Amino acid sequence: MLPRRFAARPSLLAAATVLLVCVPTGDKDVTAAVHVTAADLASLALVATMGAGLLRGRLPALNRTVCVLFGAVVCSAGVATVHSIDPFASVTGFVRLVQVFVLVPAAVLCSLRDRRDQQLVLGSLVLAALVQGVVGAKQFLTGTGASYTGQPIRAIGTFGALDIMAMSTVVCFGLLAALALALGERGPGGNRRLRIGCWAAAGFLVFPLAVSFSRGSWIACAAAAAVVLLRADARLALRGAVLTAAAAVVLVGGLGLGGSGVTSRLSSIGAVSDTPDQSVTDRYDLWGTAGRIWQDHPIAGAGPKAFQQLRDSHAPLRLSSGSDAADSQIGFTREPLLSPHNMYFLVLSEQGLIGVLAYLALFLTLLVNCLMRVGGSAPEGLPPLPGTARSPTVDGPRLAALGLLVWVLVDFLYADIGGTTTVLTSVILGLAARTALPGPNAGEATQT
Repeated sequence: MLPRRFAARPSLLAAATVLLVCVPTGDKDVTAAVHVTAADLASLALVATMGAGLLRGRLPALNRTVCVLFGAVVCSAGVATVHSIDPFASVTGFVRLVQVFVLVPAAVLCSLRDRRDQQLVLGSLVLAALVQGVVGAKQFLTGTGASYTGQPIRAIGTFGALDIMAMSTVVCFGLLAALALALGERGPGGNRRLRIGCWAAAGFLVFPLAVSFSRGSWIACAAAAAVVLLRADARLALRGAVLTAAAAVVLVGGLGLGGSGVTSRLSSIGAVSDTPDQSVTDRYDLWGTAGRIWQDHPIAGAGPKAFQQLRDSHAPLRLSSGSDAADSQIGFTREPLLSPHNMYFLVLSEQGLIGVLAYLALFLTLLVNCLMRVGGSAPEGLPPLPGTARSPTVDGPRLAALGLLVWVLVDFLYADIGGTTTVLTSVILGLAARTALPGPNAGEATQT
């Protein structure tokens, strides 16, 4: 029986899901079919709570468009499972897909009843990022992180070297949430303390993100931050770019914080098409492998979890057997490459054209509607004061939902679901759905 406070404000469960991602899970068998974390259990508690509320008529019905989009994802995964090369093995994949892309996002959507709920979940993202950022910064400064160029300096937070992208993912989410909330508090009527705190949090989180040495997170964060700043104020976006460049020169060039590692990693981004390193070459080969699997199963795909079974029969001989991972806890190990590291190619190979259409419909609808509902004007309920001029302002939670969604969609170009932070993707889809497709209680979500 959940405490009464969770029933009264179920967004607390959504916030708990975010924070429980930080709980260390210990060494994991990456080849296991199922990984259940504390965050997963919290998300399932949220789903159960919201499901009970819907059945008892205590919650408004979901927006019809939401039901169609989520229903299409369930149907595509179901069709792919029925037509799978191994239906029994695909069942766990089907359950995971429905959890990540339907059940948890819908539960988060239902739990966000007003603006305070949105701020609570976004605040939990910032807090989780600060926790991981502090741990990651300490790992870099004390040389206790994962191995990078032979030195134990890569920031990985509490996640370990087997989940190398997790810390940078959490830090990016917190940075973008803090940035959007700070922008939403500009002008008369904004909360000055909240604005200063969010700016400080975003500024600090840049450092642990840099020393995560994650090119994918850098690219996705830069793209999402650019969208957030442009939607808030184009002139502010230009000033932000200048200040970021100046800060990078001071921190990296002047103080030498992560200088050689960051600069070499940045330079490698521009070299991926000319002289790509092994990790980039492997990624290209995995994409090609997914394409060849899709050619054999074009309509319904090979089935959830089928990529890892068909990889070796469709991959080129030069594909590595795995990627290197090392830290003080696990020593040196090889992590098998079990997915194409591209969510769109993963869906294409495992769910075919039916799946791609369903997921693109969901993602594009959320993105377009979020862009339409986030603009450079005062948020609802906060008109300019008579006789005063104010800077263009946006609604902070809506802006955060847009930025976080952009990060996920860009990151899906070179990553897919998997790992401890997967449930955070579900939370972000729920936040985006609240902004893009408000239901009958949408008016409450804009109240202060």
